[in-house]
Order: sequence, then C-alpha cells, then structure tokens
Amino acid sequence: MFETNKLSAKIAVIIVTLAMLGGTFGLGVWYGYDHRPSVEKVLGVAGKEPPPRYRDVDFNLFWDVWTRVEEKYVDKSKLDREKMVYGAIAGMVHALKDPYTDFFTPEISRQFQEDVKGSFSGIGAEIGIRKSILTIISPLKNSPAERAGLKAGDKVFKINDTAAIDLALDEAVRLIRGEKGTQVKLTIVRDGLDQAKEISITRDTIKIESVATESKTITSGGGDKPEEKEALPEGVFVITLNHFNEDAATAFRKAVQEFYVTNSKKLVLDLRNNPGGYLQVSVDIASWFLPAGDVVVQERFADGSKEEHRSSGYKLLENVPTVVLINEGSASASEILAGALRDSRGSKLIGAKSFGKGSVQEVVPLPKDASLKITIAKWLTPKGIEIDGKGLEPDVKVELPEDREKIQGDPVMKKALEVINGM
Repeated sequence: MFETNKLSAKIAVIIVTLAMLGGTFGLGVWYGYDHRPSVEKVLGVAGKEPPPRYRDVDFNLFWDVWTRVEEKYVDKSKLDREKMVYGAIAGMVHALKDPYTDFFTPEISRQFQEDVKGSFSGIGAEIGIRKSILTIISPLKNSPAERAGLKAGDKVFKINDTAAIDLALDEAVRLIRGEKGTQVKLTIVRDGLDQAKEISITRDTIKIESVATESKTITSGGGDKPEEKEALPEGVFVITLNHFNEDAATAFRKAVQEFYVTNSKKLVLDLRNNPGGYLQVSVDIASWFLPAGDVVVQERFADGSKEEHRSSGYKLLENVPTVVLINEGSASASEILAGALRDSRGSKLIGAKSFGKGSVQEVVPLPKDASLKITIAKWLTPKGIEIDGKGLEPDVKVELPEDREKIQGDPVMKKALEVINGM
C-alpha cells in the first residue's frame, strides 16, 4: 500500500512538473511573439518569408548607421537619442512626399491640438506645402496675418533668416509660431508682384471665430451691438464660415436660428479663406441643406474601397436659395461642403478656384505624447469628382486685379448678390 502511494506521488510530481514546463514554454512563446522585433511586427514575417515588396529593404542598415554614430561621433556627450529617433521617423515620413502626412513631436503635437480646439498663439494663418513650396492656404479672419497683408496663395521663401525650401511643415509651423508680442518676418513671393516682399507680423493669441452672420438689420459675431448693413438687399442673409473647428457645428446651428428670426429668405454662404477642419463638422453643416440620406462626401481608401458620409437631414435650409463663395483659400472641409451643395442641389459657386486639398488625415497617438498625422484617403464629391490637387472651379468666376490693394469694396460679394437676386 505504501509503495503504491509512493508511486502515485511520483507520477503526480512528474505531471505537475510537465505542466509547469509546458506553461513556461507557452508563456515564453507568447512573450517572444509579443516582444518580437518591430521589423517583424511591421512586415508580419515571423516564421515566414517577407512579402516581395520588402525583400530588397535592408532594415539592418538603420541599426548599422545608429551603431556607427554611437561608436564614432566625436561629441558623444551631445548625442540626444530621443531627438535622433524623432529625426529618423520624421525623415521616413517626409520621404513620402505627402505634404499632409507629418510626424509630430510631443511639442508640435500639443500645438496641433491647440489649433483644432480654436485657440493658440501665432500669426493666424493656415499653411501647407503646394508643389514643394511652403504656401499660405489662408490668413484667418481678423488675424495678425490678415492685418499685415498676407494673402492666400502667397509662397513663403524665408521665415526670418531661415530658407523655407524643403522645410518640413511641422518645422515651418514651429518657426512661425511664438509668444504673443514677438515678431516674425516672412519673405513671400506673390503672383502679380515683380519681386519678393518682406512682411513683418506681430504674433498674438489667436481665437478662431468659426461663424459670423450678417443681414440688413442684424450683425452678430463681429461686435456686441446690431449694426445696419444697407448694402444687403432685404431678405438676404450672409453666413461666413471661417473654420470647421470643434465649435463650428454649434455656432452654425445658432446662425440658422438667426436666419429665421430675421425673416430672411435667401442665403449667401461665404467659405472664402476657410482652410477646413473636421470632416464630421462639414457633414453636420451640410445636413442643414441636404435631405436625409443624401451623400455629402465619399472617401476612397488605399485598397480602393469607399465610404459614403450622408446627410442627417436637418431640413431647415433645404429649400432656401443659396449661393456659395469660394476662393484660393477655401480648402479641405470647405471644399467638401461647397462640392456637396453644388452636386446635390445645384448651388452656384462664385469667386475663384478653391485650393484643392481633398485628402483625409488621421491623427494616431504615439508613445510619449507624440503623434502621426497620416493621409489615409482621398475625398470625392457626391458625383465622384476628386478634389485633391485640382480644386473646385467656380460656376461664376470673379476676376480680381493682381494688385489687391486696388480692390474697391467686395466684388465677389457684389456678384453673389446679383446672382441671388435673380433666384
């Protein structure tokens, strides 16, 4: 009996030992897979051949260079390894040659979040890369940039004493931004000017006023008291949409309420110098004009698939005669809204060709508060017209003199009022 119990105990010990070994092995396999080299995570090549497109890429080259820098660089005490990693990532992203895909360091990432929330310190101008040149997309309404004379389409060749050629967008933003009260000098080239022009701009706290309204009897958004606007015909209401930031949808809802309070009958929607913002905000605003279920915009992804964003059908402006003002500073979400109103309800676009920024970016949070803004799709109007790099041609083009200083009044608004009076 004793021998039998002893044998049973030995068997139990063996079984437990094998179970522990099996568990340890399984845990090791899981840990090894989860902590496999990043290159394997990227390529998905653990235990198999890499896809053909990666076979000629030597990822060891990066580590070879890193090791040689660590071994041979003369000022080893000055090596900032975090900046080296950030620089390597930024270089990889920059190699895509996509002006809207950016790696944001923690500092730039915080600035980006401030921008979309609607308040930041700087000159108040949206900038981008167009044909490899740093370009002003649009100066924001009542901003230091606008007051200093910066125009949509201005090409920036120097920021203070730094050449802007081949400057990464985030680096350009860093150089232009700064504390309130300080100055930045931009050297710009503008169509119609014979030579480069230097513009000094005093930075200020920028608060983006997303929506302003105007009628013959009431003005809001531009001051505390109503103001007479005799130039507007009776019954015509103007909504100026400056940015599709976080509060724009709510502000537009209030503008719609004001439209009805003033007994207005026709609408001028001014999207000039609107650099865009959130996609969902543009869809929400389009929902005031389009029936429920109508396509506002299509997104085309890398694999060829498409996603359609549709109107929620708020209806209140569905049958209101509307014209839309655009110019070279109308970009991104403002082009979505303009394209949707023209394609789906025949609204006339008046002014100049829009900027042509029709791609979709996703902001991906990264460790240590860094982030990646990456282009994941292209925008198409409801009729399938691609916006990116092409822009929207106006139905009624208004030619402005090359010397903008000679412009009297607002020729684009004047033409819009002529058109809407005939509707």
